[in-house]
Amino acid sequence: MSQHDVLAVVEGREITQGDLEMVIRSLDPRQAAQFQTEDGKKRLLQELVHQEMILLDAMEQKMEDNLDYQRSLKKMKDNFLKQYAMNAMFQQATVNEEEIAAYYEAHPEQFQEPEQTQASHILVDSEEKAAEIKKALDEGASFAEQAQAHSSCPSNEKGGDLGFFPKGRMVPEFEAAANELAIGETSEPVKTQFGYHVIRVMDRKEGSSRQLGEVKQQLEQHLLSQKQQTIYQETVEKLTSKYQFEIR
Repeated sequence: MSQHDVLAVVEGREITQGDLEMVIRSLDPRQAAQFQTEDGKKRLLQELVHQEMILLDAMEQKMEDNLDYQRSLKKMKDNFLKQYAMNAMFQQATVNEEEIAAYYEAHPEQFQEPEQTQASHILVDSEEKAAEIKKALDEGASFAEQAQAHSSCPSNEKGGDLGFFPKGRMVPEFEAAANELAIGETSEPVKTQFGYHVIRVMDRKEGSSRQLGEVKQQLEQHLLSQKQQTIYQETVEKLTSKYQFEIR
């Protein structure tokens, strides 16, 4: 169906498919979902017909001549013109491929993925309990089962798995112990402010650099935003000297 297809006519005023789609697009996605079905579109079309009737009645009562309406209309027009002018101003900002590449080359530190460690742990409230768990693990007990049975950390539901984390994410004592372990190795009890941990390192990822292709779109938006902000500031400075103002 074309956007120009007429779905209803109220006193000669047409409501088109495009009008219906525009209303749906303006809604919150959760609200819009209820109008995507045929029944929902019929209900929405009926609502648009009702609103046209309200408009016609307002015009018949000459509400357009009401002073409050005129003031509100002027405010809306002013706000729309301000937004239109700002959009036109920002469209002056453009970013080319060379600028993106130059920024990427000049700021390599921003695109570094740090080394990360994946570890699981079992958290208990005493060194004795931690030592018992470590002994059981050394004798072949399942780390995940021990975590589920004894750990007070919410990670117990995942067998103690904390996922991958970079340096600086964990408390110093935990991080220092994890850094000393080889993949698959289990620590002796480690005391932190949270209690006593038995830690097992599951995996490690080496640090790497994100390639330009991965961050190109992100960089374009960043540079475009910077240019738009510069244009805005320069425009405001120019207009400040042009127009008188007073802040009360």
